[in-house]
Amino acid sequence: MHQFSFVRRAALSAALLGLVAGAAQAQTKVKTKTKTNSATTKKKAEVPTGMGQPGVGVTLSNLDRTVSPCTDFFQFANGNWIKNNPIPNSETSWGSFNELRNRNRSVARRILEKAAADRTAKPGSNMQKVGDFYAAAMDSVAVEKAGLKYLQPRLNQINSIQDLAGVQRYLADPKNVGKGWYGFYVAQDSKNSNAYAVQMRQGGLTLPDRDYYLKDDARSKAIRTAYRNYQVNLFKLLGDDQATAEKNADVVTRMETRMAKASRDRVALRDRESNYNKMTVAQAVTDYPNLNLPLRLKESGLADAKEIIVGQPDYLKEASAMMKEEPIADQKQYLRWHLVESVVSALPKAFVDEEFRFTQVLSGAKQPQPRWRRAFAATDGALGEAFGQIYVDEDFSPAAKARAKQMVENMRIAYAERIQATDWMSAATKAEALKKLNAFVVKIGYPDKWKDYSDLNISRESALNNLFATAEWSTKDNLTKFGKPVDRTVWGMTPPTVNAYYSPSLNEIVFPAGILQPPFYDPKADDAVNYGGIGAVIGHEMTHGFDDQGRKVDSEGNLRDWWTKEDGEKFMAKADVVGKQYDAFSPLDSVHVNGKLTMGENLADLGGLTIAYQAFKKTPQAKAGKSIDGFTPEQRFFLSWAQIWRVNMRPESLRQQVQTDPHSPGQFRSNGPLQNFPEFHQAFGCKDGDKMVRSAADRAKIW
Repeated sequence: MHQFSFVRRAALSAALLGLVAGAAQAQTKVKTKTKTNSATTKKKAEVPTGMGQPGVGVTLSNLDRTVSPCTDFFQFANGNWIKNNPIPNSETSWGSFNELRNRNRSVARRILEKAAADRTAKPGSNMQKVGDFYAAAMDSVAVEKAGLKYLQPRLNQINSIQDLAGVQRYLADPKNVGKGWYGFYVAQDSKNSNAYAVQMRQGGLTLPDRDYYLKDDARSKAIRTAYRNYQVNLFKLLGDDQATAEKNADVVTRMETRMAKASRDRVALRDRESNYNKMTVAQAVTDYPNLNLPLRLKESGLADAKEIIVGQPDYLKEASAMMKEEPIADQKQYLRWHLVESVVSALPKAFVDEEFRFTQVLSGAKQPQPRWRRAFAATDGALGEAFGQIYVDEDFSPAAKARAKQMVENMRIAYAERIQATDWMSAATKAEALKKLNAFVVKIGYPDKWKDYSDLNISRESALNNLFATAEWSTKDNLTKFGKPVDRTVWGMTPPTVNAYYSPSLNEIVFPAGILQPPFYDPKADDAVNYGGIGAVIGHEMTHGFDDQGRKVDSEGNLRDWWTKEDGEKFMAKADVVGKQYDAFSPLDSVHVNGKLTMGENLADLGGLTIAYQAFKKTPQAKAGKSIDGFTPEQRFFLSWAQIWRVNMRPESLRQQVQTDPHSPGQFRSNGPLQNFPEFHQAFGCKDGDKMVRSAADRAKIW
């Protein structure tokens, strides 16, 4: 849910394939002037040799030596950590990613509090905007005093709608936020990566997934009950009496359930081809007559567009039918709900408390996150690169960037070797694969060209108005891409982010500064630790270019089948083996991982581990074979791999992950690839019949 979060934006069709959940953030047009970051001017650091030393990189106290590494390696590597690190009350899970995010947030908090206290920052500067945005978000007294003052004009605008034309005008206005109904934005054309295209896709739901509206199991019903209570209580806070609030809540849920029935499920949404449906504007107007697309295009500055790429045509047809069939009074309550729900975080405490009560049922969190955490998340979401420039000046080592760059190139060489060594790919397909591998663009740390926020006005007057301003700026930033050359300097994540991603349309792998720190990367650690950590992360993102969907995109980022028919069939047969393995994993009673939903991430984990190990074996440490803390270099590599996936999760959050997240739970991300990995079995002396050893006939191997 929104933790002081930036107003939601439609996910782009060329979704980012990230290492962990939350990666697919909207990329926006960068209208910039080049700025020099002081981190780029510091003395170039030498790359460490990486031979290692005792007590660094692998935390021995995390190990549970009562468990055999050949029985459950995740438990062996992390058992004591899991036992000694209960989930904090404000969190839904706790693991290595959370620990590093916590560390980065502490740095960010210091920077933000300093910026907020500085009243001498030059007006219009990034420091002024970051400081004022954070200060307004932290000013609970002002938020309470304002009440609905800054929201009321927008509520009045919805209330004044009288007919379908009024609804169409409201949706067409790019200044309006939280509109629901459907996604509308500009992004790269998946089949012509050098051009931007107008895109439309399904949307309009509040719950995390369509299935939450449609399933009849006890948990789904409990979530819908909690959702109704949340709706009723928010409508009451807007001034409705009990009966009216209940009626309006039922209206919104009825409309969203109708939308859910017309929506594709998450597995279907992974298929890049079926979610690419280009048509003329004239055809779209005919197919979706009640959306008034000519008005929406005109108001968005896109009147010159001749074509639209539609993600899910059946959904858009249903949305069009609903606009004609649903009573205007009901549509107004739907718009009213989506407006207020999208900005709850900047409203008085009563609204935030209601949202948290719903979040508790959905995710299992025991208490709200502290206000500064929510204010940081909002600042990072709204002004990510303005804050990012300040952040990397204070908290990013040039040595980390240099080492990461070298590791990426080492990984690229190792990947090329694995592709060339495959016995199932034809020479023609191998040539295309190597062409794509060599074309990968690598971005590390922070953008070379920062976003220009000079047109964005931020003040300390109102946290809510700042959200509206940033949403309007971001929408304009996105829409004005149309007709311009594709900007390949853009980043889809901010510098402090503990994550990484692959962008298919840009054919790039991106590693923000936030993840280039322990336990993923440690300049003091040996190569085994760093290749098992950040090396596997790099390999993971590279493999997304060759997973079941990434493989459909060529070296220039275009959706094009470059495989021979026979090679494509061989690949999918191998991928299906992985899918079946993960289908069998069950983190909770009656809950099974969805091998099709998680296919891309599972393939990326298996490929990432494979390539990282190949690259690691070339290092002096691997060749020397010297043990550290009682473990061989190979064993330390695998321990590092397992320790980056350490995590405790609440059952509610784990259920939600399995239902909605393309990433498998941590224990299976650790153990799943290793069960297929003979080098792991050899390193720890595992034998046929051990739980960590799949029989040769059932093993998955692609690269």
